[in-house]
Amino acid sequence: MFGRKSIITVLTTSMLLSAGVVYAQTNIAVNAQSVTAFDNKVIKKISADNMYNTIKYLSTVPREAGTAGEVRGVEYIESQFKSLGLETRRIPFPIYDYKTLKQQAIVDGADLNGHAFSGSGSGNVTAELVNVGKALAGTVTDDVKGKIALVERGDITFVEKVQNVAAKGAVGVLMYNTGTGNNFGQANGEVPAVAITRAQGLELVEKLKNGPVTATLDVDIERIEKTSYVVEAKLKPNKNKDTGQIVTIGAHHDSVANGPGANDDASGVSAVLELARIFVNTPIDTEVRFLTFGSEERGMVGSSFYVSQLPQSDIDRMVAHFQMDMIGGAEAGEDHPLGGLIMYTIDGQKNLVTDLGASATSRLYDVAVPYGQLGRSDHQPFHDVGIPSALFIHSPVEPQYHKPTDTIEHISKEKLQQAASTVGAAAYQIIRPDTPALDRAHVAPAIVNYDFENRAVD
Repeated sequence: MFGRKSIITVLTTSMLLSAGVVYAQTNIAVNAQSVTAFDNKVIKKISADNMYNTIKYLSTVPREAGTAGEVRGVEYIESQFKSLGLETRRIPFPIYDYKTLKQQAIVDGADLNGHAFSGSGSGNVTAELVNVGKALAGTVTDDVKGKIALVERGDITFVEKVQNVAAKGAVGVLMYNTGTGNNFGQANGEVPAVAITRAQGLELVEKLKNGPVTATLDVDIERIEKTSYVVEAKLKPNKNKDTGQIVTIGAHHDSVANGPGANDDASGVSAVLELARIFVNTPIDTEVRFLTFGSEERGMVGSSFYVSQLPQSDIDRMVAHFQMDMIGGAEAGEDHPLGGLIMYTIDGQKNLVTDLGASATSRLYDVAVPYGQLGRSDHQPFHDVGIPSALFIHSPVEPQYHKPTDTIEHISKEKLQQAASTVGAAAYQIIRPDTPALDRAHVAPAIVNYDFENRAVD
């Protein structure tokens, strides 16, 4: 699991269980009383009122990526980090809006009334149609070169499908849906791409069995460049006690269009800022990076950009990423324990972050928080480069999700305290000075059993 992380050797719950190892036989001694004392030292300082006030300010106006609302939020977050004396920077990156000026798909003279993908390439192409199924990696043949690819939706993203056929020389994409609609997705600007209904697509699949079919795609898309941001704040340990490791704690600061985004995700941002306030006055031996990402609602664009621009030396030193998203919804979680708090990993496997999270809730609340499998948030890019990562969220989400009613009135201070305390206690097990590089720790959280739940988030 951590084979690429030469700087850290951790016997996690899942590793110990699979190896049949008894915890007392490892080089990590358990001292639960000492662990609890350290929890109290940190957790008692967390203020739900502080977090609530942050949410109240941020949710006054929508923070859609690339708008003045996002800039307002970024400036506030920056100011809070700087007031703590943290090394802070605003990292800009480009995002794009698209205006469709023309969209047309014609097959054998009939207009299919298709919809151009957001981000489709522009162009007028007429070519033979070729069925490539779902255009999964490794399945697209050279036969698609110079032709328009007929693609079925499903399994991978629209962008990946377009990339896979364009790489083989396709001059256009005609994609049919899994349902009844024909307006979905975003392409990547390589070739003209138009969506049609499933019924239309299946009809073309049958028609191709009887001989060649010619199609014309006529698409004109205007691309409008905007700027979104990542905010990064670094808390450095004392040089004499620096393990060389990095722990990252993140949330996304953007909201959906016309959405106040109180829970999604001003709540997560509020916890990132609150933990920064706590840790800045707490002895540590590990660098902590507090991060807020723009453009998560566009598909984790900000976090993907952030990870892509990191030097490999930083990635090699990153040992855990804690992501918080929608952690304050009063009506989220239904009747699940801990208000529905759950830790989602990309691969549905336990890792260092989930082990520490479950141990933290077991100590703090006498309940081991479960884990599940889910992407759709900013833990994805960190996982993809080998960093143990998890998303902390109350699930299922509340009725206000992605609506104008996602306002401060629906925020629970109790849930804010709960989630921030969990992440704070878990992260502190890595960054506290008496756990140098974890593998030489004299104090560590006891192993707890925690379960996988196949729980839908919405």
